[in-house]
Amino acid sequence: MATPSTYRPAPGSIPTSPGVYRFRDAKGRVIYVGKAKSLRSRLSSYFQDIGNLHPRTATMVTTGASVEWTVVDTEVEALQLEYSWIKEFDPRFNVKYRDDKSYPWLAVTVGDEFPRVMVGRGAKRKGTRYFGPYSHAWAIRETVDILLRVFPMRSCSNGVFKRSSQIGRPCLLGYIDKCSAPCVGNVTEEEHRRIVDDFCDFMGGQTKPFMARIRNEMYAASEALDFEKAARLRDDLGAMERALEKQAVVLGDGADADVIALVEDPLEVAVQIFYVRGGRIRGQRGWVADRTDEGGTPELVQDFLLQLYGGVGAEEGGETIPREVLVPALPPDVDVLEELLSERRGSKVAIRVPQRGDKRDLQQTVATNAGQALALHKTKRASDLTTRNRALEEIQQALALDEVPLRIECYDVSNLQGTEVVASMVVFEDGLSRKGEYRRFVIKGVDGQNDVASMHEVITRRFKRLLDEQARVELHDAPRAAPAGSDASQAQQPDPQAPLLVDPETGRPRKFAYSPSLVVVDGGPPQVAAAQQALAELGINDIPVCGLAKRLEEVWLPGEEDPVIMARTSEGLYLLQRIRDEAHRFAINHHRSRRSKSMVESMLDDVPGLGEVRRKTLLKHFGSLKKLREAEVGAIALVPGIGPRTASAIKDAVAQADATRKTAPRAPTVNTATGEIMEDD
Repeated sequence: MATPSTYRPAPGSIPTSPGVYRFRDAKGRVIYVGKAKSLRSRLSSYFQDIGNLHPRTATMVTTGASVEWTVVDTEVEALQLEYSWIKEFDPRFNVKYRDDKSYPWLAVTVGDEFPRVMVGRGAKRKGTRYFGPYSHAWAIRETVDILLRVFPMRSCSNGVFKRSSQIGRPCLLGYIDKCSAPCVGNVTEEEHRRIVDDFCDFMGGQTKPFMARIRNEMYAASEALDFEKAARLRDDLGAMERALEKQAVVLGDGADADVIALVEDPLEVAVQIFYVRGGRIRGQRGWVADRTDEGGTPELVQDFLLQLYGGVGAEEGGETIPREVLVPALPPDVDVLEELLSERRGSKVAIRVPQRGDKRDLQQTVATNAGQALALHKTKRASDLTTRNRALEEIQQALALDEVPLRIECYDVSNLQGTEVVASMVVFEDGLSRKGEYRRFVIKGVDGQNDVASMHEVITRRFKRLLDEQARVELHDAPRAAPAGSDASQAQQPDPQAPLLVDPETGRPRKFAYSPSLVVVDGGPPQVAAAQQALAELGINDIPVCGLAKRLEEVWLPGEEDPVIMARTSEGLYLLQRIRDEAHRFAINHHRSRRSKSMVESMLDDVPGLGEVRRKTLLKHFGSLKKLREAEVGAIALVPGIGPRTASAIKDAVAQADATRKTAPRAPTVNTATGEIMEDD
């Protein structure tokens, strides 16, 4: 644990300008990012008597080993840079609002020639307009199903659209008038675009003008004695009213607003947000975060708004950021935030606290939801956190480790009769998986089936990369020699703002920069010995190794004749099993994907006119052998560089390979490393 006085900047060296600062730990990892109107005033507050600091702040400054800063011109630039650094470094002491699930959106691919309406999740894509998010995907599908009779736009996948275009017949939706069938030319691109625009306007809240227009057209058709048209318009009007009934009117003035409420305790904070568009609730989301600093409600609101809207690009700000953001307390830099959001939206954005009326009542409803979410989270978190801590402590005691293994890496090798040998590396931190740090390996230096040699190779490659990264850090830390004739005190020191564990070319964390507290291999004494030998050859003797044998779930240590027997009910053994099974799953998926690709390439070797480049293009287009088997000749011919004649030859080659495979008797193929029967994709 460091003493803050050891890395406190020299008096007067900190500028008084606005800027953003970063605290790093002894390994160079960024642990906290903050911004300040005056860097000198803000940073000086950290280097006072530790007894006067908030406990969480005291933990942060004693964990830190250095501090650095960047000066900016305006507070808006400071906000933007703070958000960028938090996203880039993921500091452990910053409040991070993590959503516990993926909420569905209603997406319209307005960038396509014939836009499609669909349900989407995850990251947003350019050229797509989003509505929501909604709590349930079925609610979106139900609404879309109702509205497609009024706005018969395309809702089919690209594959269905292309197939209908080729055969000249629309799908079922085209026959029941829930699609205008642009695939077969029933409407032009311009006519379909008008339908899409009307649908987007309706979903965007412009419902009254559109419904008034439909109602006037219905009356006009009735007066003209065109009762069939009037009846159809009446049904359309009823469909729109049913769709709107599913969205309660909460604000009578048709306001567009995001209503936010927080419920907090000394350790955690729960946030709920209701998305109100056109006076109606269009969606709801919730987050729970650990409190890591001494900031009150205003600071928490500011952190949340920055994370919620900070990643919204200028091109989509007008759709995502509302005209009004209702919060429980004004953030400290409310004027700067309003300026930033207004810039992203393209028009004025107001952040305010509702005092009375419908908006105040709605925010209280949101706060009630936040309170319930926090109570439910605590009920789950208590057992989960306690269980994870107990599991890590049991592993430490069973393996006689010097410290709790906060970072565990597990390795598994997968092959099929010595072909397509691959390995996986999965990472668990604090008992939870870190999928962003998983890695795949293709074994190169081993011929045939040799799991022990394969394990030796993958451990060698991974930790050789670790040593290379550590060497770069040491080179970074080394002071540069002073020029001849100059004062030795002027020797160039390493740039304190240059990232240590971050790739300077990409700005991302280096792939193998962090050393694990424990290495787990899938296997028994031979695999454990191979991993230990690989580490010893690299001169690494401070990273413990163990293996988990699948048959009896025995834990093996290097050089030990007998395994470590952990109780079947042990939480530590259960955690090791989860980690091993995750490594096995990851390796099997990688092996199957490579095996499928190799099968496609081998069966196409004899197709005339199909070289290596075209084979790769074909494989990239279909992605798997199963999809290539199911594809028609016309679909294969659509691949760039594949004509009708070559497509026919490819189809014949696949059919012939399938016939040979079905008629030839063979024993089931087994993954010898795991005992799992491998089936063709």
